[in-house]
Amino acid sequence: MRPECGYAQAIQVQTRRAPLGVGRRALRVTTRSRLAALVRLAHPWWVDVDVSVPDGTFRHDGFVYDGDAAFLAGALPFIHAGLQAGDPVVVAVDGVKIGLLQSELGGDAGDVHFEDIREIGSNPARLIPAWKQFIAARAAGARRIWGIGEPVWHGRSEAELVECHRHEALVNIAFAGDPPISLLCPYDAASLGAEVLADMHCSHPTVVEAGERRASEAFRGLEALEAPFDDPLPGPRAPVWELAFDASELSGIRRFVARRARSAGLDGERADDTVLAVNELVTNSVRHAGGRGVLRAWQEPGVLLCEVSDQGYIKDPLAGRRRPENAQVGGYGLWLANQVCDLVQLRSSASGTTVRVHMRTR
Repeated sequence: MRPECGYAQAIQVQTRRAPLGVGRRALRVTTRSRLAALVRLAHPWWVDVDVSVPDGTFRHDGFVYDGDAAFLAGALPFIHAGLQAGDPVVVAVDGVKIGLLQSELGGDAGDVHFEDIREIGSNPARLIPAWKQFIAARAAGARRIWGIGEPVWHGRSEAELVECHRHEALVNIAFAGDPPISLLCPYDAASLGAEVLADMHCSHPTVVEAGERRASEAFRGLEALEAPFDDPLPGPRAPVWELAFDASELSGIRRFVARRARSAGLDGERADDTVLAVNELVTNSVRHAGGRGVLRAWQEPGVLLCEVSDQGYIKDPLAGRRRPENAQVGGYGLWLANQVCDLVQLRSSASGTTVRVHMRTR
């Protein structure tokens, strides 16, 4: 029987902040066998947390930390456990944290696949297909995939935060049947508000916080997460241009959106992307949602918003987050919108569907 694999029996989670300089000097090692001991030495405020993971299970942990030293204290043993097991390790955090981790890992950094989360995950809906791609490329022969992903950071807009938490909730569905995965999602308590941390508890089955790993009492459960997302979108905060459409109006819709994009200051490629995304969405309405709908557009500070509403009902919680197969018929509209737009918000219920796309203008 294969032994359980975890953070080499237990992870040590820092419960108070320690000076980063002390941790970095003590942690600069190149051998895996010394890494966990040196992390513990550098940060004396630790408690043991049971993190054993039976084979075949998916683990999705929220990890609350306070500053860079505490981030390293949680992330390094996690990476160390994956490397010790000979498993693939993928880390998607911002460039600064990538630099910190690479410095502490030394020569072992070459065995870890790093991605800048702010490049691959500016639109949170791109993250699940990105993780799927990382996993597919590394799953052969691996007992488990180890991943660190930090989709929520200080400076995210209100709309982005909503979609980040939607992404985190959908992770529980998207990877439930995949090869065994351990996913650690850091949240910086020093820069994120209490409401953001509360939402994290709702989307993660387990949370590592204050030196303890425990089940989240606020976790909504898979059945609730699989339900269509129908929370209302906030109303426009500026004057709105509105245009009803059917199949005969598609060329007029494209011209309308092009004018709005140029007026908002989008350059040629960005304007073309906006037209492309909206054209895909209104075409979906015509083909799959009763043949008609309503397009609204408005401009708020720093962003152009276009919204398509129709009478359709999208029941698939992962719509727009699955990469279409080459021979697939349909399913490209939402996917394409997610690839070219800065943010896409989908809301659907029995009374209809609304898709709102955001394009930053500065």
